[in-house]
Amino acid sequence: MNEERRRELGQFLRDRRTGLLRAEHGLAPIGRSRTMGLRREEVAAFATVSVTWYTWLEQGRDINASRQVLDSVGRVLRLSPAEQAYVLALGGHGASPVVGASAMEGVPPHLQALLDALEFPVFAVAPDWGIAGWNAAYQALYSRIAVVEKVERNLLWLVFTDPQLRQMLPDWDITSRNFVAEFRAEAGPRLGSAPHTALVRKLAEASTEFASIWAERVVLNFSSRQRIFLQAEVGELVFEQHRLVPSDVPDLHLVMYVPTAGTRTQERLAQLRASATQG
Repeated sequence: MNEERRRELGQFLRDRRTGLLRAEHGLAPIGRSRTMGLRREEVAAFATVSVTWYTWLEQGRDINASRQVLDSVGRVLRLSPAEQAYVLALGGHGASPVVGASAMEGVPPHLQALLDALEFPVFAVAPDWGIAGWNAAYQALYSRIAVVEKVERNLLWLVFTDPQLRQMLPDWDITSRNFVAEFRAEAGPRLGSAPHTALVRKLAEASTEFASIWAERVVLNFSSRQRIFLQAEVGELVFEQHRLVPSDVPDLHLVMYVPTAGTRTQERLAQLRASATQG
């Protein structure tokens, strides 16, 4: 476990420990009114580990944290499945990062052919959330993707720095937070790598909103959900967002925006595509 992952693990556990309700663990308030936060010794006792060892874990010291012990600590802290997977990844018990998989130059031809065959917006995301490829429908929806510099063609970077994309998202506050939480969940094994550190630093310097959200250390697994876009030319577009992982290229995730039935999205998307073709 590298130093940055040890620090992140310690801070993450500390944040979750101090955010717990004491009553839910059968503990009395500290003093007259402190109802939030467990003491380190209380977590250690519930997890059946020594206070010294748990203290060192929160301090980010170089100690061996077994999967069994981290599972026990996670149960005490009542971590969600996504949070527990993140803790295990930080502790070196998650999926191993693929060397060189932080960024990809593009998508293989057979996958690009699949994207091109679909009539709804689809784009391919690399492990660092760089946008490696897209189809005509996605470009019709978000025209800047074709002209933005390759170095800035990253989903998180665009969400936090592109005014046009921000105006297209009526629920930007929710969407941006979900993206950061999902990115953190997926980045656990790569935390501390030079590309990941550089990307987070660059985003934090460019956007105080990203820096604030990142500091909250929220972790969420991806889930299919509704996505709404306001497109200046045709109005509101409502999609169901899904994500698929190609079995032969697992480092790429295909993000699909499927028009929601009962809306005019499919008709309006067709108008956008026709307009883009004529332009």
